[in-house]
Amino acid sequence: MGGDFAPEAAVKGAMLAAEVLPENQKIVLIGDKDVALKIIREAGGDPAFFEFVHAPDIISMGEHPTKAFTKKPNSSIVRGFEMLKNGEIDTFSSAGSTGAMLVGAMFSVKTIPGVIRPAIATNVPKIKNGSGLLLDVGANSDCKPEMLAQFGQLGSLYLEHVIGIKNPSVALLNIGEEEEKGNILTQATYPLLKNNPKINFLGNIEGRDVFDDRYNVIVTDGFTGNVVLKLAESFYAMTMRKGFKDEFFDRFNYEKYGGIPVLGVNAPVIIGHGISNAESIKNMVLLSKDMKESNIVEKIKSAFN
Repeated sequence: MGGDFAPEAAVKGAMLAAEVLPENQKIVLIGDKDVALKIIREAGGDPAFFEFVHAPDIISMGEHPTKAFTKKPNSSIVRGFEMLKNGEIDTFSSAGSTGAMLVGAMFSVKTIPGVIRPAIATNVPKIKNGSGLLLDVGANSDCKPEMLAQFGQLGSLYLEHVIGIKNPSVALLNIGEEEEKGNILTQATYPLLKNNPKINFLGNIEGRDVFDDRYNVIVTDGFTGNVVLKLAESFYAMTMRKGFKDEFFDRFNYEKYGGIPVLGVNAPVIIGHGISNAESIKNMVLLSKDMKESNIVEKIKSAFN
């Protein structure tokens, strides 16, 4: 029920994902069941491909996330996290309220022991090929050095086990490459990353290096990361308006990735873009499938315990 084009985009995206899932895997649609059934039938789909959980309440983008989470137990986000916590579903993804998704991730399925704070990570296109990971991009506006150091490890584990990049490189976003550069936060974070034998730390990078192929995981606080994310999103929008086609800028299209993972919680959780269409919803669902099959949550638990 979440997202600017919900519920139609969400249901049709789930239908696209169902077409490529193995027979032993099933999508659970959590929301207004009657509306979902109507959309599926009008699109010529088969409701038998899905399981349905009726949750008609909606948490709007303007509501206070924590208050809405407690006041709307029959919303799709609250019911989804309840089912995820109880093991009734294996993954949960939504293009609804980002704040409510974070509240559910942290206080329902909870943070993995040893992880100070979970982070949300986004794909960053690289100049030559593929993409890297930038985190945090909004879960933690104010961070401590120990949190940034953990973000480097969380990003490395995700790229290695979900994306398949061996020994991914880690960099700290800063205002200069020298070790002593930056504010109090980055200066204190640098030695923690440098002395962590579990990651491949390359040092500081500047904003102009974000898309450089040498750096797979880029670590920053959630405030800075969110500014970088929104700036990067504008690149694709500008090229579309200008009629400019380029393979590199095409990889800024959020539809290709579907959503961004919440790393450091006890189950796979994906947050979709608020303007997600059916194609991005499909990719969001398939990404959650990849996270489950990679066993990334258990890998993080093992690393931090």
